[in-house]
Order: sequence, then C-alpha cells, then structure tokens
Amino acid sequence: MPLHLVKLSVGAESVKDLKGWIAERVRQAKQKGLPGRHIHITRMTPKRDEELLDGGSIYWVIKGEIAAREKLLAIEPFRDKDGIGRCRLVMQPKLIPVSPRPMRPFQGWRYLDPKSAPPDLGKAAESIAKMPEPLRKELRELGLL
Repeated sequence: MPLHLVKLSVGAESVKDLKGWIAERVRQAKQKGLPGRHIHITRMTPKRDEELLDGGSIYWVIKGEIAAREKLLAIEPFRDKDGIGRCRLVMQPKLIPVSPRPMRPFQGWRYLDPKSAPPDLGKAAESIAKMPEPLRKELRELGLL
C-alpha cells in the first residue's frame, strides 16, 4: 500500500495558483534543457522511500486545507554546494484536486497514511476549481462541497 507525504504550499492562494506556479517551473526547466518535471527541494530525506514510490503522492496544503496532490516519481538525496544534505522530491507535474480537508500549519513535510488521504474530486473538480475561493470555502463549511 502506498504511503503519501503532506506538505504546505507556502505562498499559494488557491489550487489554480499552485497549478500556474508548477507550470512555470516546468517551463523554466525545459527552457534550460532539463526534463519537464516538478521538483521540490527539502532538507530532510524521507526514510520510507520504497513505500512512497509505490504509488504515493504529495498532498499540498493551501490556506489551511489539504487541497490537491501530485504523484511522487522519485526521491533524490544530494549535497548542496555548501555540503548540506538535501533531497529532491520529483513529482509528475499534474495537479489533482482533492476533497478539501482542514490541516493545521506545520514545518517540513509529514507522512500521510493512505486511509487518511482525502479522495480526488474527480469530474466535479474543473467546475469547482472555477468557483471563487471564498465561495468554495463557504460551501465546504456548509457541508455542500
């Protein structure tokens, strides 16, 4: 059974915002002749890499809610120019909206058990994503979304 990570998307205001940011990073990588993949660099390397790479995803927390996920493709530990250990989390650059779930702030990343992972929004995702964020939040609070 795959294991997942959950990570704060600092600075993103919405799923649409994060999607645009990812697209820009992929475009910049391709422009430099690098593979078109989404990479997030973190200080700590996950120890449970086999479970994560067995179909795991990174679930992104936006504005206090788990809101979307990206499939995790690789975990690449490395040392930066100062000799500090770091890790590249390589993801498929396709953002999948999930059923929003509140999440308190935390630092770094956390493991997310598959049983606790919110389900994908599926076909309704596109129309829900077009709604203004305040409207979506109000509908979620009312239990209508």
